[in-house]
Amino acid sequence: MTDNGDFNRAATAPVERIARALAGHALSRNAEGDLASAGPSVDALWPEYSDVALAVLKTLREPSGRMLAVGDAEVWDRMIHAAIEDETISEA
Repeated sequence: MTDNGDFNRAATAPVERIARALAGHALSRNAEGDLASAGPSVDALWPEYSDVALAVLKTLREPSGRMLAVGDAEVWDRMIHAAIEDETISEA
């Protein structure tokens, strides 16, 4: 929970969350890696996955037909572009 009581807002940026998932997948024995406890390694190495994470995020710019059937494409577009822009700004 965040300070304002909002349960639905993530504490980390989308690119970081994606990078952590990719690092965990690569490192953890539960996926393709060989580490029984990958948490500390993920904490240390997730930045190395940021470029791939940004590429993944960019692929989500266009919603699927099923996504369009249940949501607003303009809102989705603004949200994804904001996440990409946040990451691009932080790199500058």
